[in-house]
Amino acid sequence: MIKKKYIYIAIAAVAVIGLVNFCSGGKKESKTTFSTAKASLGEISSTITATGTIEPVTKVDVGTQVSGIIDHIYVDYNSLVKKGQIIAEMDRKNLMSDLITAQSNLASAKSSLDYQEGYYNRYKTLYDKGLISANDFENARSQYYQAKETYRSRQESVKTAQQNLSYATITSPIDGVILDKAVEEGQTVAAGFSTPTLFTIAQDLTDMRVIADIDEADIGGVKEGQRVTFSVDAYPDDTFEGLVTQVRQQPTTESNVVTYEVVIGAPNQDLKLKPGLTANVTIYTQELKDVLVVPSKALKFTPNKAMIGSDGKINDVKAAKKVWTKEGNTFTAHAVKVGVTNGSMTQILEGVSAGTEVVTEIKTEGEDDILKEAPENSFFPGPPGSRRNNKTENE
Repeated sequence: MIKKKYIYIAIAAVAVIGLVNFCSGGKKESKTTFSTAKASLGEISSTITATGTIEPVTKVDVGTQVSGIIDHIYVDYNSLVKKGQIIAEMDRKNLMSDLITAQSNLASAKSSLDYQEGYYNRYKTLYDKGLISANDFENARSQYYQAKETYRSRQESVKTAQQNLSYATITSPIDGVILDKAVEEGQTVAAGFSTPTLFTIAQDLTDMRVIADIDEADIGGVKEGQRVTFSVDAYPDDTFEGLVTQVRQQPTTESNVVTYEVVIGAPNQDLKLKPGLTANVTIYTQELKDVLVVPSKALKFTPNKAMIGSDGKINDVKAAKKVWTKEGNTFTAHAVKVGVTNGSMTQILEGVSAGTEVVTEIKTEGEDDILKEAPENSFFPGPPGSRRNNKTENE
């Protein structure tokens, strides 16, 4: 019996709606309005967004060309260093032994050279007088020249040993700050086919750069000298400024996506920017000031009879791009030539002048369905699943 009661209530509600609908003509009147905007002088820019990594402009990896044990380290992370400053020393015992051996070999070679030189000079005198054969003279000369070459070789060995000994003292090649220290005192390093990195030094942290990866579809618009803004997650409320300093030609392909590296100069006087931070970059490929602009949606608007009603009049023109003006119920098209756009605004090069009011969109007010305005109460069931309907069913 309860379910039948609600069925009767629903039937009565439908009847009431039908009566109201009949008396009101079936539909609520809708009102059509047109939004307009004036063409005006303003600023417009075209931008490209990308991500990049902050790096020092100059960064040097300091290594060693000789193998041995790290004897002393005089710097730590973030230490400020000067060019030529000693930052570490390696154990010298083996290197000093190599130098002593090379010097001893040099002395021996010098003695041999002196002997062979005297021997050669004596044989030359005898040969010039015809007292010895040419074969004996050539043997003496050959031994003399061999002694000279041996002496020169021993001289180079001494120089090499001296140079290796000097490599045991590791100095900073630039003025800068220690970013990374890869060794500790007592650690053995082996200089084989590649030089091991002991320290990484950044020259000047007040002058940083951003290496940004630009998609191949956007790289054509990037030029040196363009203004750049970027942000980092470490300082979400700060916006940093920079300039494009280099567009590198070498492409990088990853997962079939081709990108190019763009170098952006980033002054860092307050030292907020740290090496390795990720930068969200905006490159301004075009920036124009005091140019005529209109909302971009004005170029997409096109009136029709259904839109403007039977009293409306349309004066159209054939053009690739056009905007519309409205006087009373008359819509007139104006062919325009467009320039730069940033999506929301578009530059107008010719076709309309500043102050021209163009139509941007149509708006329709009013609802066709009277059920949307029906009062909410226990005697007026709502759609299935609605709060109003659930309330009735649960009573």
